[in-house]
Amino acid sequence: MGDFFLKRVYEPYDESDGFRILVDRIWPRGISKEAARLTAWEKEVAPSPDLRKWFCHKPELFEEFRAKYLEELRTDEQKQKIINEIYTLTSKGRVTLLYGAKDPVYNHAIVLQEELNRIIDEVKA
Repeated sequence: MGDFFLKRVYEPYDESDGFRILVDRIWPRGISKEAARLTAWEKEVAPSPDLRKWFCHKPELFEEFRAKYLEELRTDEQKQKIINEIYTLTSKGRVTLLYGAKDPVYNHAIVLQEELNRIIDEVKA
């Protein structure tokens, strides 16, 4: 089983990406579905609309956003189902989580990757 990798959806496709899963709720501007070359678009695993709007990609809100998003990931049944589906893919190959945010440090995909890697670590233990 491998880890989960992150990549901006605007970066060029690479065969080594493996399963390419867009984890944004809103389709990224200026990119076609053909260019994205997705395995899946799991928009329901993204932060809730209210949380996304509240955060607004402000770095000073990131730690609070992180805690609230982790709570959503751990308590929302639909998000849990998607997380399990994404986790299952690691037994078949590399999984790349795609996101559209400009900031590579303060975005929801970082938090999702952290949660997925936590699950892998728990299973390995």
